[in-house]
Amino acid sequence: MKTKPSIGLMVVMLMFPQIVETIYSPTLGDIAQSFSVTYSQAAQTLSIYFSAFAIGVVIWGILADKWGRRPTMLSGLLVYGVSTLIAMQTQRFEVVMLARAMSAFGIAVGSVITQTILRDCFSGEELGKVFSIMGVGISVSPVVGMLLGGQLTAFGGYQTVFLALCIMAIVLLSYNAINLPETQTQTQKQPLNIGLLFARMVKDGQIWRSAMLVALYNIALFSYYQLGAFAFEQLGFSSQQFGYSGVVLGVGTLIGSLMNKALLAKGRSQSNLLWFASALLFVGSFGVFLMQEAIWFLVPMLFVVMAFGIAIPNVLSSALVGYKQQAGSAGALLGLMYYLMIGTGLGLAGMLQNLGIVLLVCALLVCLVTMSHKMK
Repeated sequence: MKTKPSIGLMVVMLMFPQIVETIYSPTLGDIAQSFSVTYSQAAQTLSIYFSAFAIGVVIWGILADKWGRRPTMLSGLLVYGVSTLIAMQTQRFEVVMLARAMSAFGIAVGSVITQTILRDCFSGEELGKVFSIMGVGISVSPVVGMLLGGQLTAFGGYQTVFLALCIMAIVLLSYNAINLPETQTQTQKQPLNIGLLFARMVKDGQIWRSAMLVALYNIALFSYYQLGAFAFEQLGFSSQQFGYSGVVLGVGTLIGSLMNKALLAKGRSQSNLLWFASALLFVGSFGVFLMQEAIWFLVPMLFVVMAFGIAIPNVLSSALVGYKQQAGSAGALLGLMYYLMIGTGLGLAGMLQNLGIVLLVCALLVCLVTMSHKMK
C-alpha cells in the first residue's frame, strides 16, 4: 500500500519556495550598499532567480521520474542549503549572483516534487480538496517571507537572512530524510521519452488552458507587487506603507483559499469555482482601473487576490489528470510553460506601467480561457 506523506509537511514544502523568494526582497538595499552596487544591479538577482527556478522545475521534475520523489527532494534541498551558505560567506557580488541562481535551482524542488507527490497519492475530488489546503499555505507565504525578511534585515543585514535560510534548509533536509516516504510506484518507473511527452503535451489543449490560467492569475497578483510601489509613491505614500498593504492583500488571498475550501466541501464543482474566480477577477480589475488614482483601489484589489486564492488550487489539481504515469516530468514541463508565460507577462506589465490596464487585460483573457476550459 502506498504511504501518504504528511499534509503538514507538504504545505511547508510548497510554501518554502515562495517564502525564500519574498524573504529576499527587503535585503536588496543592504546588498547594494554592502557590495557597492546600484539598487538595480542588486535587483537583477531577482530576475536571475526566476530564470534558474524555471530550469530547476524542469530538471527536478524529470529526475523525479528517474530517481524517485524522495531522493530528488533531498538532493534539491542539499543544493539549496549549500548555495545559501556560499551566499552568506562570499565577499564578491558576482558570487552572490551565482549563489542565488543555484539556490533558486535547488529550491524549485519544493514546488514540482511536492505537487508530484500529491498527484501520486490523491486523485479526483480528494486531490482538489488537498490542493485547496495547499492554497491556504501559498496565500500566506509571501506575507511570511516579506515580514521575516524585513525583521532579519533590520537585525543583521543580508547575511542574517542567508544564515536563517541555511538553517531552514538544514532543518527541512533533516526532517524530509526521516519522514518523507517514496510515493512513486513500480508501474510509474518506466523508460521515459521526454520528447514524446513534450510533443503530447504541446498538442493537448487542456494543458495550454491550464498553463494560461495559472500564468494569468499569477501575473495579475504579482503585477501589484511589481507596479504597486510606484502607484503608492504617486499617491504620496511610503514604501513601508506599501509593505503593509502586502499584508492586507495576503489576508485577501487567504480568504479566497478558505472560501474555495468551504465551497469544495459543499460539493461545488471545480468548473463553477473557476467561473466564480473569473467573475471576481473581472470585478476587482475593473474597480482598480476606475479607482487607481486614489488609495481606495486597494478595496477592489482584494477581489483580485481572492480570485487567485480560489482559482489556482482548482487549476493545478486538474491540470495533469491524464499524465499519472509521468507525473514528475509532466509537472516539470507544465511548470516551465507557465513560468515562461509569467516572466513574459510581467515584463510587458513593467513596460506598460499601468496596474489597472494590466489587470483588465488579464481578467478579459481569463474569461476567454475559462470559457474553453473543460474540467475533467
